[in-house]
Amino acid sequence: MTDGTMSDGVARYVRSAREAAQRRAEDLAAIRRCRFDTIAVHGLYTMREALDFNQGSIIEPIYLSSSQAYRDADEMEAALSYQIPTWCYSRIANPSLYYFENMMALLESYGFAGEASCCATSSGMAAIRSATDPFLACDAEASKRSMNFVATCQVYGGTFQQFNIRRMRECGVECRWVVNSNDLDEWASKIDDRTRFLYGELPSNPGQAFFDLRAVADLAHRHGLALIVDSTVATPALLRPLCHGADIVVQSVTKTLTSSGFGIAGAVIARRDLDCRFLPPEARADFAGYLKQLPNRDNGPSLSPMQAVLSMNDMRTLRSKVDLFSRNTMQVAEYLARHPRVERVEYLGLPDHPLHALASRYLFLVDAEHDAQHGRPVNRYGHLMSFRVKGGAGATRQMFDALQRIWRATDLGRVKSIATIPAISTHSQQGEEGREMAGIPPNLIRLCIGGEHPDDVIADLAQALDAIGGRRSVSVPSTFSVGGASRAQES
Repeated sequence: MTDGTMSDGVARYVRSAREAAQRRAEDLAAIRRCRFDTIAVHGLYTMREALDFNQGSIIEPIYLSSSQAYRDADEMEAALSYQIPTWCYSRIANPSLYYFENMMALLESYGFAGEASCCATSSGMAAIRSATDPFLACDAEASKRSMNFVATCQVYGGTFQQFNIRRMRECGVECRWVVNSNDLDEWASKIDDRTRFLYGELPSNPGQAFFDLRAVADLAHRHGLALIVDSTVATPALLRPLCHGADIVVQSVTKTLTSSGFGIAGAVIARRDLDCRFLPPEARADFAGYLKQLPNRDNGPSLSPMQAVLSMNDMRTLRSKVDLFSRNTMQVAEYLARHPRVERVEYLGLPDHPLHALASRYLFLVDAEHDAQHGRPVNRYGHLMSFRVKGGAGATRQMFDALQRIWRATDLGRVKSIATIPAISTHSQQGEEGREMAGIPPNLIRLCIGGEHPDDVIADLAQALDAIGGRRSVSVPSTFSVGGASRAQES
């Protein structure tokens, strides 16, 4: 109907949708009473969900379909006016994404007293853009150039570029960088009445920066602002920022959550009923739902159904996987900290790290106190660390080139250990001044430890460090393919 009334047919579909929503609300309440591992295995995909909607499939099906068909005009009207749940178009919603988003929201809000929702995105960078865009919308009284936001400078290189180039240079929205994220006074000094939100990454990639999450969240809320946190390195297995006052969490699901390395994905998870300025009422009520139905519907950073299910399958063993990676990384960090050719090791798990005590207040293996292996709260510090090689950039490259078991790549969070030199890779585009501000020297190697036995990882590091000062020939093919085109390369 177009006059504001609801036809009997539309009303019937709305009643049916409300009944289904009530059953799903019961399922949601039930799974929230379960432990973290159970949530990671099942999410909101229940036996009833499988039998009622998915032919009894015990694993979430991959709905490789662009859109949904409707029974009649009444169902289409109810769906396209958002009166009932719909998979009208996979750019907006899809059953596979529905299960993935609910699992992400459940894991990030584990132990959180309130409710949260999730919006899946095509990548971690799309998640960051999606999470920050609504706060920078213009109105008649504020031009883009009058806005600013406050962010830690120790962030992933892509985040730095998005804020520094895409926001500041191209749009004129000022990013006010916090150099020492653990200095609350520095955060406070950057905020004024034109600040739209606060943004932080912890632990940071690659420098292991960390800050007092609760204190920064309280600061944001005193100014009526939202705190957005990138928690990619920690994952919900070690840190759930919503439990400590953060309003919105962004995840590069590509990383530790999808440790197999099978694809790219991102997620925005937000608490409901945000108490912050600069957002319309519907965005404050359900920020992630607002993103799905409006901005991301129009901008299109959607996740593929195939990747949603691949990511879920990786996430089912998240807690035990992060525990293993963390324990392996601690052994490697302890070895490197004693090595005579290593200048400095950055790993929050080392007792002599200046931020160790602070990180130990926040980074805990979820539910360790409830399992038979630990039986008490246990600190874990993740899979990412970095170290500086004595001898400068040249020695660093020699050691890096000599690695045989550890992969040279820009990825992280893999089940395979991976190393990179951030100054020439992930953070190269932010320039020397930006790297100096973020504490990324040319002799820094970022190392992400996977599931191998730590003795074998240490053995590879030992022989690579021993190679400093020697020469090692590298075989380079005469041609290589870039984007499908073959280019000549001198051998």
